[in-house]
Amino acid sequence: MVTNDKTIEAHTRSAWSSEEEGINRKLPTSDREAMAQERRAGLLRRTSSSKKPLKEKVVLMYDEIFTKDDPAKTNPRFWDELFLMKVNLEYLEGKLTSLDGDEVVMIKENINSLFHHCVQALEEEHQIKVVNALQTLCALFRGVHQKNKSATGFDIINMLVGFDKADLRMKDLMESLDGLLCGDGSESLKSLCLKLLLCLVTVTDNISQNTILEYVMINSIFEAILQILSDVSSRGQHGYDAVVLLALLVNYRKYESVNPYIVKLSIVDDESTLDGMGMVVHQALTEYNRQYKDKEEEDHGGFFSTLTNMVGSMFIADAEEKLSVQTNEAILLALYEAVHLNRNFITVLAQSHPEIDMAATPVSTLPATPTTPLGTTPPSLDMLNNPELPLDPNLQTSNLLITFLKYSSIVMQDTKDEHRLNSARLCLIILTCIAEDQYADAFLHDDNMNFRVNLHRMPMRHRKKAAAKNIPSRPLVCAVLDLMVEFIVTHMMKEFPMDLYMRCVQIIHKLICYQKKCRVRLHYTWRELWSALINLLKFLLSNETTLLAKHNIFHLALQVVNLFNMFITYGDTFLPTPSSYDELYYEIVRMHQVFDNLYCMVLRVSTNVGQWKEPASKVTHALVNVRAIINHFNPKIESYAAVNHISQLSEDQVLEVVRSNYDTLTLKLQDGLDQFERYSEQPKETAFFKELVRSISLNVRKNVSLNTLSQDVLLKEFSSIS
Repeated sequence: MVTNDKTIEAHTRSAWSSEEEGINRKLPTSDREAMAQERRAGLLRRTSSSKKPLKEKVVLMYDEIFTKDDPAKTNPRFWDELFLMKVNLEYLEGKLTSLDGDEVVMIKENINSLFHHCVQALEEEHQIKVVNALQTLCALFRGVHQKNKSATGFDIINMLVGFDKADLRMKDLMESLDGLLCGDGSESLKSLCLKLLLCLVTVTDNISQNTILEYVMINSIFEAILQILSDVSSRGQHGYDAVVLLALLVNYRKYESVNPYIVKLSIVDDESTLDGMGMVVHQALTEYNRQYKDKEEEDHGGFFSTLTNMVGSMFIADAEEKLSVQTNEAILLALYEAVHLNRNFITVLAQSHPEIDMAATPVSTLPATPTTPLGTTPPSLDMLNNPELPLDPNLQTSNLLITFLKYSSIVMQDTKDEHRLNSARLCLIILTCIAEDQYADAFLHDDNMNFRVNLHRMPMRHRKKAAAKNIPSRPLVCAVLDLMVEFIVTHMMKEFPMDLYMRCVQIIHKLICYQKKCRVRLHYTWRELWSALINLLKFLLSNETTLLAKHNIFHLALQVVNLFNMFITYGDTFLPTPSSYDELYYEIVRMHQVFDNLYCMVLRVSTNVGQWKEPASKVTHALVNVRAIINHFNPKIESYAAVNHISQLSEDQVLEVVRSNYDTLTLKLQDGLDQFERYSEQPKETAFFKELVRSISLNVRKNVSLNTLSQDVLLKEFSSIS
């Protein structure tokens, strides 16, 4: 029996090779399109124009399955032969999709039998049979779900497996997949197993409505995923798919029931596993950053750059549009789940290693990686296989957090596109979780961990692009604050992203709370932050009517004013020098008109009856110390100018007045300034994550293709089978 199988397999290999060779011949486009159509219809190439095209052997066998009778009755070796045939995914999926209700009922037993024999074939020694079984299962999952979109999960399970046998069949399937993923077998098979699981998870738009995933919850593959991530070689081959798969499984019915993947991920403490996951995320984000940088250099070079310089900045918006690189929400979601669920993962963010120029690294192609849009491509094997590279003393060190901050600085530039808006929101949510973590705050503020972080800045007419070599080496919290300031300055626009602004200000507040609590005196250019916040208040005042039609601007104004209150009340505990405190007062007095206008506006709204009465009155009360500073120092400055006969005081002269008059200034102690509400996914973020996961699921489904594991690659890998 085995000898016969081997003989058939040898002939099959030969047939596959000739078929691949024929298909790859150079043909006119019209002929290639015709061949593709014939392939979908299961037709072989015509030998002459007069002869009727013949169907592939495997298509004839599929047709037998789609009849009422059991195909094994007339051919006892039917199932053995089927899995030696090259799978025609398009035909099988198309056939399943084209069935009407009565036909489905009629052939249900055969579909169940096909599923059963696929699962059995996964235990075969002949790996080509295993490959064909995996691809057939994918066609089954996709075809049945595509046909029965409106059916209940239980009906789909019944159609696929048979409800009475579902527990046993799915248990066998998951055990086989687990064995293939954890075993010492073919890397191509492991890749195919992950593709099948990604296919299974994403067959429905809403993964929480995919009832068949209950079996994936019961028969967990969590340990198999961890094993892939903990092994350097395995991670290089399959880490990207494993991380995306884990991120999706964690989001299955996470709000309705206990998800075992959430529980298990939250308690992982194995260092090599966590490092492995961090490495996969780091390399995916690094690849995105590199692609963006390459595109930026390409678009700003040569004629385009010359033309822009000639006519000014009128093409800046077009340039930004051209620089749009597709974001990678799937890998961001994986990073979020790791940071949010597992406190041990926080240490991975700070793991230092050389900053690698991926463009200079040889790239080897993943054997089973589909062609994906720019920005969603898994990183090269060499990058993942070599986490420890020789450290050049002249080479800047990096870590996952730096790479993430650079990524965030790119996606946060343009939030008009929905995907980039979602990415920007998720980046800020991740930074919120980091800013709340005591350990993360400790390494963010560590003076012994200084880095040059070259954040991407939006092109603006009134400022020059900063040279990378001029960036100082500072604690990482400075880069986080720079990122927040950059966002605040560059997004004051008609379509005001209120949610993102609130998150930015809250992140700044949480970082300052840590500095106040631990008396960390950070050497940072605080004036840039104060200036950005004052300009934000100015923008809110100038666009009051337009913004109030859509947003509660008083909530944001209150957050901004309370940041100033933090500096006024506690600044002496965390500002780097006494002169920094003097500069704070100088900025408040210099820009007093903005605060005066804000007070007039909130006083007007709070004294009238309306929906904004209460939030406006809170801002009125919050301004008490800012107004006390302005009302105290302005007369002193005017008096100084009059006595000394100076029409316009210099900054140094104003600062001298400020320093001389602290003693007579009276401020009120405000409670709760250093308190904040901790991040909670439920219920505020539930709707956002449901939509995000739906979007990721659609994108993964579109890009996962089992056809990409070409048969010639398999034949070479399995050439030793005899």
